[in-house]
Amino acid sequence: MIWMDYSIHQAGPHFKVEGDWPGEVMGVAEDGTRKDNFLYKPGDVFIVDDSGWLRKTDEVNALLLKHESNKSE
Repeated sequence: MIWMDYSIHQAGPHFKVEGDWPGEVMGVAEDGTRKDNFLYKPGDVFIVDDSGWLRKTDEVNALLLKHESNKSE
């Protein structure tokens, strides 16, 4: 799927993606009903790879442990 016509707002190291109406990229239709497709939703976790791709993951605990072990090396 190609997402077009959106804005990226940045505040320090944080950013969010906005569509034409609030919630569009999180699966909310313009009339407020739920859509089947979404870019992301609350609670999603992404890891950025070396090519800049954001890869969704459900393995948050494993990633935190890996990150902590890499910091101590």
